[in-house]
Amino acid sequence: MKKLFLIAAAVFMLTSCGNKSQQRIAEEATTARATSEVPAYELEKLLADADKMLDQTVVVKGTVTHTCKHSGKRCFIVGEDGKTSFRVEAKGDIGGFNKELVGSELAIKGTLKERRLTKEYIDQYEKEVNEKKTQEDGSAETCQAELNSITSMREWMKDNNKDYYAIYYMDGESYEVIE
Repeated sequence: MKKLFLIAAAVFMLTSCGNKSQQRIAEEATTARATSEVPAYELEKLLADADKMLDQTVVVKGTVTHTCKHSGKRCFIVGEDGKTSFRVEAKGDIGGFNKELVGSELAIKGTLKERRLTKEYIDQYEKEVNEKKTQEDGSAETCQAELNSITSMREWMKDNNKDYYAIYYMDGESYEVIE
């Protein structure tokens, strides 16, 4: 009787493990189909072609460097180069990004968006920075970093023949942790 019970338990365990494997395979196939419907990009490649993909749904891969700790409504990821940064807003099925995601690689599905900083806006910003710099309140290093950023924006505008500076971000719909 004891042997019969042990054999039944072993068969049950094997069957249930098999069902879980079948279920996992089915879930992975569903995920692969969902991902294959939407183009997936490394961050640097996405940003290189971003102006052609505005308002389109894409999947971007990157490593989380920061999540907003109060609301969790946004996170920042970097690409493979460790320098290229990108903002993702929590929308769709994403309730928020928790701080435990920092350091994780994600595949995030969402809609690519753009915010444009006009030449006039950048000129006004530079004026404010220069006024702050003359106050000599110990913020000279910060001011210089801001001025360097303004210079980079202007160089980008010139190189891309644009009268604005583009900041690309994503309204995220869903994400998966890549292991």
